[in-house]
Amino acid sequence: MQKVRLLVAGRVQGVGFRYATQALAMEIGGIYGRVWNNDDGTVEILAQAEEHHELQRFIHGIRNNPSRFAKVTYVDVTPVAFSDYSDFRVSN
Repeated sequence: MQKVRLLVAGRVQGVGFRYATQALAMEIGGIYGRVWNNDDGTVEILAQAEEHHELQRFIHGIRNNPSRFAKVTYVDVTPVAFSDYSDFRVSN
């Protein structure tokens, strides 16, 4: 199981970014985790996948603005450990 934390900066709050992220995870399939807004204007994502290529495809999709109204300017990807998820959800 591959697991990463993505910290996304840019115009990513108030533009449907979290829901577009969830839709991207569902479209790719095999991506599980959580996405939420941070108080500093960034969005944080915990994502996991069994297959490396699925996770890479997800990261690529995040870097390329999954929401047409968003403008991603920076994505920090860090391998992390967290409890397994069985779905992908938007958290508050």
